[in-house]
Amino acid sequence: MPTTQATPAVIETQQLCMSYPLARDRVDVLRDVSIRIAAGTRVAIAGPSGSGKTSLLLLLSGLERPSSGRVIVDGVDLGTLDADGLADLRRERVGIVFQSFHLLPSLTALDNAALPLQMAGRRDARHLATAMLERVGLGGRLNHHPSQLSGGEQQRVAIARALVHRPSLLLADEPTGNLDDHTAESVRELLFELNREQGTTLVLVTHDLDFAARCDRVLRLHDGQLHETPAAPADRVVAPDAVPV
Repeated sequence: MPTTQATPAVIETQQLCMSYPLARDRVDVLRDVSIRIAAGTRVAIAGPSGSGKTSLLLLLSGLERPSSGRVIVDGVDLGTLDADGLADLRRERVGIVFQSFHLLPSLTALDNAALPLQMAGRRDARHLATAMLERVGLGGRLNHHPSQLSGGEQQRVAIARALVHRPSLLLADEPTGNLDDHTAESVRELLFELNREQGTTLVLVTHDLDFAARCDRVLRLHDGQLHETPAAPADRVVAPDAVPV
């Protein structure tokens, strides 16, 4: 009798903890966070300011180290990698979109988007970056610098840069936080479209509960722990291996 294989996990954390020193004490930001996120799914991390959402995203990207516990991305235990190994993993398998865009002001949209591929030594970097910028609607803005672009256009460049190397995981920290309502909606739609087209796993931090509810899973951070809540039924695909936190 044939067996059904579970969708592989792109992210797995095991008893993840993170704390910061404060005067003579320590502040626990995350406590015993264990999650498993299936490939291709859309997961929102919600919670009030200061709840640790961005800290969790930084741990998932390897930009921060946990106090204890494990982070496994695409089968790789981040705790086994040094700084160079983490940089290689991000360059090959992870894309990151920040609220404040983080574009290099001296570079054009094309050069910003091509940067990850150029750092990897790809000769086709500008060709692929051009195609990705055209896909996000910026084919006519290739040679414009960030100062010549609107906020929505800058975020589209940042999304193109994050996805140009076709990562298995896209991490987005408040990707619509600095945008007006109309522009924010266009960026939301773009992220979901690219998630469907590329099969990239999308994990986003957001204060926008409507945005979160359109994801497959919604994880809420409270007192350093994650609690899963049902996502809205509309535009929802349930991950085959989705498990409660």
